[in-house]
Amino acid sequence: MISGTDHPELWAFLSSLSRGEILSGTVAAIEYFGVFVALDDGPDHPVFPGVGFIAVPDLSWRRIEAPSDVVHVGRRISCVFLGFDTWNGEARLSLRATQPDPFQIFADANSVGHTLCGPVTKLVPFGVFVRVADGIEGLIPLDELTATPVTAPEHAVQVGDELTVTLTAIDRERRRLALSRAP
Repeated sequence: MISGTDHPELWAFLSSLSRGEILSGTVAAIEYFGVFVALDDGPDHPVFPGVGFIAVPDLSWRRIEAPSDVVHVGRRISCVFLGFDTWNGEARLSLRATQPDPFQIFADANSVGHTLCGPVTKLVPFGVFVRVADGIEGLIPLDELTATPVTAPEHAVQVGDELTVTLTAIDRERRRLALSRAP
Protein backbone atom coordinates (compact mmCIF):
# COMPACT_ATOMS: atom_id res chain seq x y z
CA MET A 1 0.00 0.00 0.00
CA ILE A 2 1.22 3.49 -0.85
CA SER A 3 1.11 5.57 2.33
CA GLY A 4 -0.21 9.13 2.34
CA THR A 5 2.33 10.13 4.98
CA ASP A 6 5.24 8.88 2.86
CA HIS A 7 3.97 10.52 -0.33
CA PRO A 8 1.95 13.64 0.58
CA GLU A 9 2.37 15.24 -2.87
CA LEU A 10 0.83 12.18 -4.55
CA TRP A 11 -2.14 12.08 -2.16
CA ALA A 12 -2.71 15.83 -2.43
CA PHE A 13 -2.83 15.49 -6.22
CA LEU A 14 -5.21 12.51 -6.16
CA SER A 15 -7.48 14.24 -3.64
CA SER A 16 -7.70 17.32 -5.87
CA LEU A 17 -9.21 15.36 -8.78
CA SER A 18 -12.96 15.23 -9.47
CA ARG A 19 -14.79 12.26 -10.94
CA GLY A 20 -15.47 12.93 -14.64
CA GLU A 21 -12.62 15.43 -14.96
CA ILE A 22 -10.69 15.31 -18.25
CA LEU A 23 -6.96 14.78 -17.72
CA SER A 24 -4.11 14.77 -20.23
CA GLY A 25 -0.90 12.83 -20.16
CA THR A 26 1.50 10.54 -21.94
CA VAL A 27 1.38 6.75 -22.08
CA ALA A 28 4.35 5.74 -19.93
CA ALA A 29 4.12 1.94 -19.99
CA ILE A 30 1.92 -0.81 -21.39
CA GLU A 31 1.23 -4.06 -19.53
CA TYR A 32 -1.12 -6.92 -20.43
CA PHE A 33 -3.59 -5.69 -17.76
CA GLY A 34 -3.60 -2.01 -18.70
CA VAL A 35 -1.71 1.20 -19.38
CA PHE A 36 0.20 3.53 -17.06
CA VAL A 37 -0.14 7.23 -17.84
CA ALA A 38 2.18 10.03 -16.73
CA LEU A 39 -0.36 12.81 -16.12
CA ASP A 40 0.66 16.33 -17.13
CA ASP A 41 -0.02 17.89 -13.75
CA GLY A 42 0.65 14.79 -11.68
CA PRO A 43 3.66 14.00 -9.53
CA ASP A 44 5.92 11.04 -10.18
CA HIS A 45 4.62 7.78 -8.75
CA PRO A 46 6.91 6.08 -6.21
CA VAL A 47 6.42 2.62 -7.76
CA PHE A 48 4.66 2.75 -11.14
CA PRO A 49 5.70 4.48 -14.38
CA GLY A 50 2.80 6.94 -14.08
CA VAL A 51 0.28 8.18 -11.53
CA GLY A 52 -2.61 7.32 -13.87
CA PHE A 53 -3.81 3.85 -14.85
CA ILE A 54 -6.26 2.67 -17.53
CA ALA A 55 -7.51 -0.92 -17.20
CA VAL A 56 -7.99 -2.83 -20.46
CA PRO A 57 -11.84 -2.56 -20.47
CA ASP A 58 -11.53 1.24 -20.20
CA LEU A 59 -9.29 1.60 -23.25
CA SER A 60 -11.88 1.12 -25.99
CA TRP A 61 -15.52 0.32 -26.67
CA ARG A 62 -14.37 -2.44 -28.99
CA ARG A 63 -12.93 -5.78 -27.98
CA ILE A 64 -9.15 -5.67 -28.19
CA GLU A 65 -6.46 -8.33 -28.05
CA ALA A 66 -3.88 -6.17 -26.27
CA PRO A 67 -3.58 -2.59 -24.97
CA SER A 68 -1.07 -1.92 -27.76
CA ASP A 69 -3.98 -2.26 -30.22
CA VAL A 70 -5.17 1.12 -28.92
CA VAL A 71 -2.15 3.08 -27.62
CA HIS A 72 1.64 3.08 -27.73
CA VAL A 73 4.27 4.33 -25.30
CA GLY A 74 4.80 8.05 -25.79
CA ARG A 75 1.31 8.73 -27.18
CA ARG A 76 -0.41 11.83 -25.83
CA ILE A 77 -3.95 11.10 -24.60
CA SER A 78 -6.88 12.75 -22.88
CA CYS A 79 -8.87 10.57 -20.51
CA VAL A 80 -11.62 10.77 -17.91
CA PHE A 81 -10.86 10.45 -14.18
CA LEU A 82 -12.97 7.64 -12.70
CA GLY A 83 -11.67 7.63 -9.14
CA PHE A 84 -8.54 6.79 -7.27
CA ASP A 85 -7.13 3.53 -6.08
CA THR A 86 -6.12 4.05 -2.45
CA TRP A 87 -4.17 0.79 -2.31
CA ASN A 88 -1.88 1.56 -5.26
CA GLY A 89 -2.06 5.35 -4.98
CA GLU A 90 -3.05 5.91 -8.59
CA ALA A 91 -5.74 7.69 -10.58
CA ARG A 92 -8.07 5.25 -12.37
CA LEU A 93 -8.76 6.60 -15.85
CA SER A 94 -10.85 5.84 -18.92
CA LEU A 95 -9.89 6.52 -22.52
CA ARG A 96 -13.12 4.86 -23.66
CA ALA A 97 -15.23 7.47 -21.85
CA THR A 98 -13.84 10.20 -24.14
CA GLN A 99 -15.27 8.46 -27.22
CA PRO A 100 -18.86 8.04 -28.39
CA ASP A 101 -20.29 4.58 -27.72
CA PRO A 102 -20.66 2.86 -31.12
CA PHE A 103 -23.41 0.63 -29.73
CA GLN A 104 -25.56 3.65 -28.79
CA ILE A 105 -24.92 5.21 -32.21
CA PHE A 106 -26.03 1.93 -33.83
CA ALA A 107 -29.11 1.76 -31.58
CA ASP A 108 -30.04 5.35 -32.51
CA ALA A 109 -29.82 4.53 -36.22
CA ASN A 110 -31.66 1.18 -36.14
CA SER A 111 -34.90 -0.07 -34.67
CA VAL A 112 -36.60 -3.38 -33.98
CA GLY A 113 -37.75 -4.90 -37.26
CA HIS A 114 -34.83 -3.61 -39.36
CA THR A 115 -33.17 -6.08 -41.69
CA LEU A 116 -29.39 -6.30 -41.37
CA CYS A 117 -26.63 -8.36 -43.00
CA GLY A 118 -23.36 -9.63 -41.64
CA PRO A 119 -21.01 -12.55 -41.10
CA VAL A 120 -21.33 -15.17 -38.39
CA THR A 121 -18.49 -14.49 -35.94
CA LYS A 122 -19.01 -17.16 -33.29
CA LEU A 123 -20.99 -20.35 -32.67
CA VAL A 124 -22.13 -21.05 -29.09
CA PRO A 125 -24.38 -23.85 -27.77
CA PHE A 126 -27.34 -21.46 -27.46
CA GLY A 127 -27.02 -19.68 -30.83
CA VAL A 128 -24.72 -17.66 -33.08
CA PHE A 129 -23.22 -14.19 -33.06
CA VAL A 130 -23.43 -12.06 -36.19
CA ARG A 131 -21.49 -8.83 -36.85
CA VAL A 132 -24.09 -6.29 -38.01
CA ALA A 133 -21.81 -3.22 -37.97
CA ASP A 134 -18.17 -2.43 -37.23
CA GLY A 135 -17.62 -3.60 -33.64
CA ILE A 136 -21.31 -4.46 -33.16
CA GLU A 137 -22.53 -8.04 -32.81
CA GLY A 138 -25.92 -9.52 -32.05
CA LEU A 139 -27.08 -12.95 -30.95
CA ILE A 140 -29.42 -15.20 -32.89
CA PRO A 141 -30.80 -17.65 -30.30
CA LEU A 142 -30.82 -21.26 -31.49
CA ASP A 143 -34.63 -21.31 -31.78
CA GLU A 144 -34.51 -18.23 -34.08
CA LEU A 145 -31.78 -19.61 -36.35
CA THR A 146 -33.90 -21.69 -38.73
CA ALA A 147 -37.55 -22.36 -39.52
CA THR A 148 -37.05 -25.98 -38.49
CA PRO A 149 -35.48 -26.75 -35.10
CA VAL A 150 -31.78 -27.61 -34.90
CA THR A 151 -29.91 -29.01 -31.91
CA ALA A 152 -26.62 -27.23 -32.59
CA PRO A 153 -25.80 -24.04 -34.51
CA GLU A 154 -23.20 -25.78 -36.70
CA HIS A 155 -26.05 -27.80 -38.22
CA ALA A 156 -27.31 -24.58 -39.83
CA VAL A 157 -24.39 -22.15 -40.26
CA GLN A 158 -20.61 -21.83 -40.00
CA VAL A 159 -18.34 -18.99 -38.87
CA GLY A 160 -17.92 -16.63 -41.82
CA ASP A 161 -21.32 -17.33 -43.39
CA GLU A 162 -23.08 -14.12 -44.48
CA LEU A 163 -26.58 -13.92 -43.03
CA THR A 164 -29.55 -11.63 -43.47
CA VAL A 165 -31.18 -11.13 -40.07
CA THR A 166 -33.97 -9.17 -38.42
CA LEU A 167 -33.29 -7.03 -35.37
CA THR A 168 -35.72 -8.26 -32.68
CA ALA A 169 -34.51 -6.45 -29.54
CA ILE A 170 -32.10 -3.72 -28.46
CA ASP A 171 -30.92 -3.67 -24.83
CA ARG A 172 -29.14 -0.33 -24.50
CA GLU A 173 -28.20 -0.79 -20.85
CA ARG A 174 -26.55 -4.18 -21.33
CA ARG A 175 -25.38 -3.27 -24.85
CA ARG A 176 -26.92 -6.36 -26.45
CA LEU A 177 -28.80 -7.06 -29.66
CA ALA A 178 -31.19 -9.94 -30.30
CA LEU A 179 -31.53 -11.11 -33.87
CA SER A 180 -33.65 -13.60 -35.78
CA ARG A 181 -33.18 -15.47 -39.00
CA ALA A 182 -36.40 -17.46 -38.80
CA PRO A 183 -39.14 -16.36 -41.21
